[in-house]
Amino acid sequence: MEPELILNRTDDVFEPEHFCNVSTQTVTTSYLLCVFVGSLSVLITCGNFLVITSIMYFKQLHTPTNYLILSLAVADLLVGFIVLPFSTLLSVTSCWDVTGLLCKVRGVFDMLLCTSSILNLCFISVDRYFVVCRPLAYRVKMNARVTGIMILVSWVVPAVVGLGVALQGLNKQRQQSAEINTRCPIYQNTRSTLVVAVFAFYLPAIVILSIYAKILTVAHRQARSIQATATSGGAMSKTERKATKTLAVVVGVFLVCWTPFFLSITCHSLTNYSLPAPALETLKWFGWSNSMLNPVVYGFFYSWFRAALKMIVSGKVFRADCSNSKLF
Repeated sequence: MEPELILNRTDDVFEPEHFCNVSTQTVTTSYLLCVFVGSLSVLITCGNFLVITSIMYFKQLHTPTNYLILSLAVADLLVGFIVLPFSTLLSVTSCWDVTGLLCKVRGVFDMLLCTSSILNLCFISVDRYFVVCRPLAYRVKMNARVTGIMILVSWVVPAVVGLGVALQGLNKQRQQSAEINTRCPIYQNTRSTLVVAVFAFYLPAIVILSIYAKILTVAHRQARSIQATATSGGAMSKTERKATKTLAVVVGVFLVCWTPFFLSITCHSLTNYSLPAPALETLKWFGWSNSMLNPVVYGFFYSWFRAALKMIVSGKVFRADCSNSKLF
């Protein structure tokens, strides 16, 4: 009786559905992926942390535009701190007991942060529009209250959308949890994918490009007009002109990184899911890498960020009254 009982216990323990199997990737590939993503996560987190610290600490940087940049940096930092580590774990294991909750969390944060980033960029373009096209009304229209509302909207709306999509896919994930070796895909093949892509990416991108096209037209008109250049109240200063170009580069980098993925999942949905999964996953990782590039753009174009970075790294920020330092 006792040997038979032990045999039954052994059979129960080693039933396939209780295994936490390693994914089809080799161990070496998994290690390389962890090292690569770990390095990328550190770069994203540290770079955006420096941006956040600079804007929050130095009083000269307390402007509506920089508050919007701060909100964008927070979204990028969370991509490196939350989304990438979870995605790495989901890529190297197929145990649903481990990945079930992480899949839901990753999905919510992924949609939240991506949508928040593009909404922040959309509001940044609005800020630049008033600076260039309506400079006399800028201080009235883009005050602290309006900027706060913009930042609130850029986080609340994506949170509602992300939670809605997560709840919609909850029943589907419960069904998948009963399957053997179920994995969490880096993209979701749902009916709402196309709708979310349109409202969370395509429409804001069109708005952003339209606003910057208007800004470019007005900026060229100001440059050609001697009277507008000589009038301090109606002309765009050299600093604001450089800031506008820099933020246009940030928007361009974001669109270059994320447009291939959204075009691919749109084509993927319209053609009955015909694109290979590795290609979609690669484009998704390329989109996430955008969170590392923004601090690089700031460091390359913004003298205030380079000056703030030197003070932070050298420890000068611990001196008294350093927050009132002039950075530009």
